[in-house]
Amino acid sequence: MTASGDDVTILFAEPGARWRSVAYGPLLCLVVLNLELVTAAQVHWFALVFCAALIAGFVVLQVIAGQRHVSVELTPATLREGTETLPLAAIDAVLPERDEGSWDDEDWESARSLGELSGIPRRRTGIGLRLVGGDTVQAWAKDHRRLRAALTEALGGTDADPPTRTEETEDSEKGADR
Repeated sequence: MTASGDDVTILFAEPGARWRSVAYGPLLCLVVLNLELVTAAQVHWFALVFCAALIAGFVVLQVIAGQRHVSVELTPATLREGTETLPLAAIDAVLPERDEGSWDDEDWESARSLGELSGIPRRRTGIGLRLVGGDTVQAWAKDHRRLRAALTEALGGTDADPPTRTEETEDSEKGADR
């Protein structure tokens, strides 16, 4: 998919919030208005219009904040998480997913999350990234598997391999079994 204005290829995008949610409150007030008209009850014109405008106003603020702070966009050159943009050249590898069967946390799970937020936003899942300097950070997305696949493809398949068992580890385990 390409952006119309910049002609930049977008490999992955999550908007953070959608404008259609602004209409939900006013639509609910419209349903209540119709119910009041049909049942011949007293129609609360002012209250319904006031509530519709108030709800829409609050949701507009939430949509703007969501699009600014919780959106994700991956292009062939950059990964943008909220207000922070990271060049793909600064990413060394995409780290393996968390092992759900393991009791131990992965090292990258305690790393700083990208964006200016203090942690991973709600209903998002972290993805470990190793940077060129050796530091680790967390990218995040709702559809984290699709972002992981797009990131791995954009980096040229440099997904970090899971730790492999060495002969020394196997020998020590055999010695412990005896």
